[in-house]
Amino acid sequence: MDHYLSFSSSSRIGIKLPLQTHPALENSSARIPESRALNLYRKMDTQAHWEGIYGTKAPTEMSWFRPHLETSLALIERVAKDRSASIIDVGGGESTLVDDLIARGYRNVTVLDLSETAIEHTKKRLASASQQVTWLVADITQASLPAHSYDVWHDRAVFHFLTDSAQRLAYVRQVAAAVKPGGHVIVGAFGPEGPSKCSGLDVMRYDAGGLHAEFGPRFRLMESAEELHRTPSGTTQQFLYCYCIVE
Repeated sequence: MDHYLSFSSSSRIGIKLPLQTHPALENSSARIPESRALNLYRKMDTQAHWEGIYGTKAPTEMSWFRPHLETSLALIERVAKDRSASIIDVGGGESTLVDDLIARGYRNVTVLDLSETAIEHTKKRLASASQQVTWLVADITQASLPAHSYDVWHDRAVFHFLTDSAQRLAYVRQVAAAVKPGGHVIVGAFGPEGPSKCSGLDVMRYDAGGLHAEFGPRFRLMESAEELHRTPSGTTQQFLYCYCIVE
């Protein structure tokens, strides 16, 4: 089989940790400890890297490619039964998730990606259906997102590329500011047995406790799941999904 999914035991459902201060939420306006010049350089360098990847490889050649994101779809359909729910797919440039969400009747979908090339490929694939989607070309750690607007935040395979703690803090601040109170956060990253590099870049690997700790106590961990993903080249990658509710 190419797809394996193992959910954590029911004892993990609804884990609620004692409230304590988390750096990402102490001061949402606090400056990340890097100069603007360095941030701009990093953004340009990273964007150029991904434009190169998407400009030279077909979507089906990407290691993270799946014809359908079954785990993501199952979680989204469970937490967002209302087809008018506002959903953002972070890093979804060439993912087929947007295709399947539209096919299932979701009417308020946003796709954000750092690569304009990836987004243009998907727009072309969707043809006229692309007009139903809000498209954002941006670095998620610096993007300007509407406050408390999203019912569901979905990310499969972006967060593990944030190897700098300042980037992760910025990401968590974005989630906290953009998702509605009571909204749902679904993040899939490489698990503890996942690869140490992807697309030529170093990555982070997480177990459920480590991934949740990056977000802090305002995000109530509802459940976690491990998935074995078979890449187009035939290798296997371990993913770890965490689903949280914003309190």
